[in-house]
Amino acid sequence: MRAIAAELAASELEPLESLVETFAAQTGHACPKIDVRAAAFRDGKVLLVRNVDDARWSLPGGWAETGESPRTSAEKELREESGYTGRATKLVGIWEQDSRDRPRWPFYGWKLAFLCELADEATGELHAIEVDDVGFFGADELPELSVRSSAEQLRICFEHAREPSLPTVFE
Repeated sequence: MRAIAAELAASELEPLESLVETFAAQTGHACPKIDVRAAAFRDGKVLLVRNVDDARWSLPGGWAETGESPRTSAEKELREESGYTGRATKLVGIWEQDSRDRPRWPFYGWKLAFLCELADEATGELHAIEVDDVGFFGADELPELSVRSSAEQLRICFEHAREPSLPTVFE
């Protein structure tokens, strides 16, 4: 079954051999992966990181790790990818990862975005090899975005930064 699924997906994603290896590494019951993102603001601008693989920008984030709460994961990703420390204060939204306008992806996932308060200035030390730049951007001056953070998700994050009492968005 795994080989058939990989063969069907390979035409849109990546070479068959690579997908078979990727699928084989996944054991157990199929369940969603959790992608956490930290939406941190300063002076009305959102903190974004530039991803090495596509040279586009996204909220700092990544896969939640087993044994870490989503909040702890978001705070860790913020620190590692941007050099800023902060505290997640609110869950902004939960989105189905594959429902966005993006190429098909071989796994099912949920994206959780947390509003984060920055604690201090950046240390200047990035501890993530997947990021090569950090910047703050206003809602009307966003750079080219990675598929990791959609314009719609960022719009919602800006709304929640301006009005924290808004309810969590979820599908």
